[in-house]
Amino acid sequence: MKQIPVVDCRGLVCPEPVIRTRDALSEKPEKLTVLVDYAPSKVNVTRFLEKSGYAAEAEDRGAGVWAINGTLNCAACAEAEKIIESAGSQRSGRTLIFLSTNVIGHGSDELGAKLMANFLSTLPEMGSLWRIVMVNGGVKLSAEPGKCLDALKRLESSGVSILVCGTCLDYYHLLGQKQVGETTNMLDIVTSLDLADKVIRP
Repeated sequence: MKQIPVVDCRGLVCPEPVIRTRDALSEKPEKLTVLVDYAPSKVNVTRFLEKSGYAAEAEDRGAGVWAINGTLNCAACAEAEKIIESAGSQRSGRTLIFLSTNVIGHGSDELGAKLMANFLSTLPEMGSLWRIVMVNGGVKLSAEPGKCLDALKRLESSGVSILVCGTCLDYYHLLGQKQVGETTNMLDIVTSLDLADKVIRP
């Protein structure tokens, strides 16, 4: 019986577990197991495997360790490759909004919060909006009830992709409070910046 490869990512944080998982998939193993001991990595690795054409299931092994078991799904893998090819051929007009704080500008945070709410509410006027990426204090927008969160939910329901940094959510103890977007990692963020035709940082 062929031995199932194990990718040991214990002690590693974003984006290293995803990068090591990506490297392990280069030979398209039918099955593999990824070990992580960092909650955001559990989410990110599971999502990465699923986007790469694998059925993924996280198994709690205790002591803060999860084993993420991936099984190749040929149909899903073919679909994932089509999506990647499509993304490469449809790059024109992709605008990415990079949010590293939950306010706009310096001076008054109260005013900055109002400006951010107005900014997000006005984004539907931008016809080329493709993705919103939130890092550092920007991730608070995905969890704090109010006009900003409502605007983000409307954008997501209209088809705008929203990525929220898992390491940042964990730092602010907001992993369980996120209400919009996908928890992501630095590899996805860097890839998104590369794919975008325009990056706006308010």
